[in-house]
Amino acid sequence: MNSDPLAPLLALTDVADAVEQARTHFDHALGHRALRRHGGQVAAEVSLRSAVASAALEGHDHEREEVRAGTVTEPVLQGALRVAGALPGLSELWSTAPRQVLAKLHVLAAREVTTEAELGRPVDDPVVAARLDVLVNLVTGGTRVSPLVLAAVVHGELLNLRPFAGPSGVVARGAARLVLLSTGFDPRGLLAVDVGHREREPEYVGAAGAFATGTPDGLRSWLRHYMSAVEVGADQLTAIGDETLAA
Repeated sequence: MNSDPLAPLLALTDVADAVEQARTHFDHALGHRALRRHGGQVAAEVSLRSAVASAALEGHDHEREEVRAGTVTEPVLQGALRVAGALPGLSELWSTAPRQVLAKLHVLAAREVTTEAELGRPVDDPVVAARLDVLVNLVTGGTRVSPLVLAAVVHGELLNLRPFAGPSGVVARGAARLVLLSTGFDPRGLLAVDVGHREREPEYVGAAGAFATGTPDGLRSWLRHYMSAVEVGADQLTAIGDETLAA
């Protein structure tokens, strides 16, 4: 009997192939020559686009160039920018103290959106608490599946639980990116998965709802969506690299 609680996900139809395809797509994008001399610039652009996409998925859509110019002061967008900027500094702590990191992400995301008393504090719900316990165990070494699968599960579960008041989706998307950063899958933060979710938003919403059912078909739907979003994120990396070299 396999003791890894997430291993059965890879037996769902087409999931293992989708994971491998997404990984290969990202690996190919990592070969872009812009990353040799302009990696920091590319990573900053990925961070900006990810934040804009995450805020839009929370219902706060803004033009990227206006955000870049610093003219957008809307609180959810500003929170998404703070979360995106903080991820590299939180990646090491994530794998050992995910509760602390989730609280920090919420403080960053929800400032000026929720009350001071709610910042960094999970909702008082025993079901949410129990499922967060399970999630923490997975993040701190309870599974050996691909980081892509773990990131998808962390993302889907936090979207479903909404353990924090306000823009909990921004927290969920930040936590999923932290899985990829902290495991070394994407240590420089070059994969704009949230852009993929935004570009496929109807599918994102539907697949997240399917994930919440906990059925094999629902889990498969979400995992396949997530891997498709990874591929879009990898394509974004290539596009950003091309733009950087052309500038």
